[in-house]
Amino acid sequence: MEGIDHLDLVVTDLELSLTFYRGLLAPLAYVRESTIVGERGERVVYLGRAGGGDSIGLRERQSHAHGVAYDRYAVGVHHIAFAAPSRAAVDERARWVVQQGMTIESGPVEYDYAPGYYAVFFYDPDGIKLEVVHIPGSECRE
Repeated sequence: MEGIDHLDLVVTDLELSLTFYRGLLAPLAYVRESTIVGERGERVVYLGRAGGGDSIGLRERQSHAHGVAYDRYAVGVHHIAFAAPSRAAVDERARWVVQQGMTIESGPVEYDYAPGYYAVFFYDPDGIKLEVVHIPGSECRE
């Protein structure tokens, strides 16, 4: 079954966000990196999983059209969940998030969304809500 190939995010500060996402995702097998030039000439950096596909792209904003900070309840992305191979990996990523001085919204705990659903919810440097989750039986690909 095919899934989402990539997701692009617009961020306030590309270098700050690259540092954050590289650190967050490398232990989850997002170890490929490629750069393209976007449609407006901007640098777009993709961080992808080792096996191909499943990547997240980051580009710096070119507009100040939104006068307020990111609001996940406005039209757009509510949150992005990254699969973890184990509960221990969720716990380790949560510790890393705290070490980076980022805000954890909740977890890591087991939620009743599905049997064994174990996750931590937190925010990136722009306030975008992220999740690292382990669901038994749906182990991430290598």
